[in-house]
Amino acid sequence: MKKTLAAALNQALSAACAAGALPVVEAPEFVVEKTKQAEHGDLASNLALQLARPCRQSPRAVAQVLLKELGDAGGLIARSEIAGPGFLNFFLRPAAWLGVLPEAMRRGADYGRGDWGRGRRAMVEFVSANPTGPLHVGHGRGAALGDALARLLAFSGFSVDSEYYINDAGTQMNTLGRSVLVRARQLKGSAEPFPDNHYRGDYIKELAAELLGAPQGRDLLSLPPEEAAALATDWAGGKILDGIKQDLAVFQVHIQNYFSERSLVAGGAVERAFAALKDRGMLYEADGALWFQATAFGDEKDRVVRRSSGEITYFASDIAYHLDKLRRGYEFLVDVWGADHHGYVPRVKAAMQALGQRPEDLTVVLVQMVNLLRGGEPVAMSTRGGEFVTLREVIDEVGSDSARFIFLSRRSDAQLDFDLEVAKAQSMDNPVFYVQYAHTRVAALLRKAAEAGVPEPEAAKVDLGLLTGEEEVALARRLAEFPEMVEGAARSLEPHRITYYLHELAGSFHSYYNGTKVLVEDPGLSAARLLLAQAVGRVLANGLGLLGVSAPEKM
Repeated sequence: MKKTLAAALNQALSAACAAGALPVVEAPEFVVEKTKQAEHGDLASNLALQLARPCRQSPRAVAQVLLKELGDAGGLIARSEIAGPGFLNFFLRPAAWLGVLPEAMRRGADYGRGDWGRGRRAMVEFVSANPTGPLHVGHGRGAALGDALARLLAFSGFSVDSEYYINDAGTQMNTLGRSVLVRARQLKGSAEPFPDNHYRGDYIKELAAELLGAPQGRDLLSLPPEEAAALATDWAGGKILDGIKQDLAVFQVHIQNYFSERSLVAGGAVERAFAALKDRGMLYEADGALWFQATAFGDEKDRVVRRSSGEITYFASDIAYHLDKLRRGYEFLVDVWGADHHGYVPRVKAAMQALGQRPEDLTVVLVQMVNLLRGGEPVAMSTRGGEFVTLREVIDEVGSDSARFIFLSRRSDAQLDFDLEVAKAQSMDNPVFYVQYAHTRVAALLRKAAEAGVPEPEAAKVDLGLLTGEEEVALARRLAEFPEMVEGAARSLEPHRITYYLHELAGSFHSYYNGTKVLVEDPGLSAARLLLAQAVGRVLANGLGLLGVSAPEKM
């Protein structure tokens, strides 16, 4: 609706210039926005204020000319007014909002789909947990967020791929292998103590026992220590990654590509990144180490990329990884990281700039911690691992839909309280149940109509003028806001806007459903109200789909 009115205002400006009522000027940037108070209309614009200086007239004088040319904008506007120094306020006709109903049904699953991305290639990289243990509940929030972002960007016109960066090189993976090896020895009667800095979860014991029983592990304890540890690292890392993939599949997260950190080194990507940075004069040697000149791009200090020992740093791998993404043709990179990595963002952006990229080509979305509760009380540590609550445990208890919706119910950079009892409750206190129940009510209405012999409404033939109730027009208005809301959520990378919108839409529909009889004796009115309900159901389903949450027809 905002775009429609903005186009009408541009036409009015062109007409005024052509008629000589205003001097010929280039159309300025202006906004059409929702008013904060109902008494000021539905929408407002600052166009007259923006035109005052180039037209050398007062804003109110410009506003009067624009409104004369605008008229009712083809039946869109019921009344217009000039407010304050020259703001234009518009009161739209109910038909302007109600016209969205046939439009939503005509576009169906594509209603709300946009073209902001214009086919650009985008990469969303998320989860990327070290394969040293099962995914925990914090990883679940990042998984839900990354998957929702990929869905949202694809719905907004991008060509999107999703990727998991496997940190399968370095100290943590070596520690995993040694942890499994020590447990394997203990299972075979060794009395050696378990190192304090190794992984202690029960899953390590389970992996050790499984490895000993596998063909690869028959000679494990007779191998030289380094060879045995390497075998344990590869085997355990592969097993854990398989489990991670299974958990993500249960969570309805479908990652297209798993990218190995080891492959960067083996394929020469790190050395190619060093060469690219050297060509730009961004690397120097000091104290036997190789340094990246990060301070040239606003970072607080320069960063080591290769230690004096010859070992490359995690940062060096990250530079190579992001360069590899760009060389694969991705134009818009989104990384989903834990909030504890916030200090890492400036140095990665600095490396991107040093490689000739714009800072905005990479956006890092930070995810805060999850506080797991049960009935308002903090949840005790998991009995499975003795260290953390796994994502799979949460999914098994509350279901994927509920977990995803609640993970996405707040800004990603705000801490989240996740109450297991609320999440699995079949009540209106459970936010996902509240929204899904609105969708099932629509489906139930349509079934009831069919049983009563009431035909499904043909959108093009429905008399929308019969929908005169305030709640009916308000519902239509909310439905009309869906495409703009989706675009805003995509541009800001904030899928929690969708959960807010769906909760409000569901609330409005519940109120309407409880206070209005849809199937009445007047067939025309029944058809109009059924169409309204259908459109609500359509938008609820589209929004839930962007979150990776189902839209059930029965509950």
